[in-house]
Amino acid sequence: MLNLKNKYIKCPNRNVPNCPIFFILASILFAIPSIQYLLENKTILNFNEYFQFCLNNSNRVVQTIIYLIILTVLTIFYFLIVKNRDKLFKSNKQMYLYIAIISLIFVIVVPFLSSDVFYYLGVGRLDSTYGQNPYYVTITDFVDSGDNSQYLEQDTVLAKGYENDWGNTTVVYGPVWSLICKLVAGISFGNIDIALLLFKLLNMAIHLVNCYLIYKLTGKKLFVLLYGLNPYMLIEGIANVHNDIYVITFILGALYFLLKKKNLIIGIVFLALATAIKYFAILLLPFMIIYYFRDKKPLERLKKCFLYGMLFIFVVAITYLLYIQDIQVLNGIITQQEKFAKNFYIILMEYFDIPNLVANVNRILLISFIIIYFFTCLTLLYKKQISFREEMRKVEYFLIAFLFLLITNFQPWYIMWIFPLMMWQKKRTIQFVVQIALISQFANSVFLINGEGWRNGTPFTFFMLLGVCICLMSHRKTISTG
Repeated sequence: MLNLKNKYIKCPNRNVPNCPIFFILASILFAIPSIQYLLENKTILNFNEYFQFCLNNSNRVVQTIIYLIILTVLTIFYFLIVKNRDKLFKSNKQMYLYIAIISLIFVIVVPFLSSDVFYYLGVGRLDSTYGQNPYYVTITDFVDSGDNSQYLEQDTVLAKGYENDWGNTTVVYGPVWSLICKLVAGISFGNIDIALLLFKLLNMAIHLVNCYLIYKLTGKKLFVLLYGLNPYMLIEGIANVHNDIYVITFILGALYFLLKKKNLIIGIVFLALATAIKYFAILLLPFMIIYYFRDKKPLERLKKCFLYGMLFIFVVAITYLLYIQDIQVLNGIITQQEKFAKNFYIILMEYFDIPNLVANVNRILLISFIIIYFFTCLTLLYKKQISFREEMRKVEYFLIAFLFLLITNFQPWYIMWIFPLMMWQKKRTIQFVVQIALISQFANSVFLINGEGWRNGTPFTFFMLLGVCICLMSHRKTISTG
């Protein structure tokens, strides 16, 4: 039994039935600036008010205070609903319907904390409509060559991608994601409003699928609600339309086929598809294979790792064959790792004027990570009794280390990566995952006040570090599992 009590929230039992209503009202309040913007402007085409909650040029401090108040209210009622889940939701159908209603409200919220979705759609349009390979041709390259600028007037999806900060960058994600972008952008008729709505509705559907898979894996309302109503997940996954939510789907699918259907082949296929969006998912591969063949001897396990590893590589390679011309197709991975944002590397760059310090620290951490990961997998080959829960805890720790220590271009929505394995963690780790995700949303207030800029990554990082310390000190608080 997981027992996650929350000391900062007091709610008399007689008010418990009203908590879902208050959460809906707070969600509507969160969406009101977006509703007002859309009513006044009729289109998202000229939207450029990123990191401004009220989506206008009013006082940034006031806007940020409003954002923090509403986010705090959402967080409070989120925990209350999770705590009183059995009283509030008598059936799974009722629970799913409520999550769907909340998700639909966040579909309305304009992506004011990120412009990535317009980049997704731009490269998708480049691929689907203009026949360009987005791994070799950027939106900027295409538009600026010949007479292609004429397309900007009739294709607002391409136009919005062209003005995006990433418009001069080839695709930085795996080919499965490019195919999803190609599909959505291709059926948008070149209309940015239709395209954005389609993407948001698709992310909402994916969010609900994830809730369903979580329940199928755990049979517990707790984990469905911890994920499904989490303000962090609603903001980053649905409002800001980030693609990490799809990686969650494929990882959950892989675990579902491994554990519930006892089908490792389909599980490997799903994990390969997750990796063909963001490569970190590969960390789960040896753990899945060795667990499935846990009754075999070490040498037989090693052979199975090789065999199913080849299947994994084959599936990933098939997706890349759709776009590959040469090794440059992998440039996106390098592009991401060359950027620095919102983590302790920014602090090293700003406060320590030592040549190659950041590169050397990153290199040392990467080598250490690889060595520890390799020996962990090697030990697992010879382990007699293998517990899935115990191994998933190890993978979670690797994911957390990878996320916070190795990624130089950290972004708050990357915290989604550690959600798929949350269900098998100790109560303190579950608390950490939920709390640190929420803290990242409060930390965004730094950018709401000052606007986006790499130097603002330093106060953001300090805010996150403070939040981690608070989380670690508050691990005595628990919420019961049921």
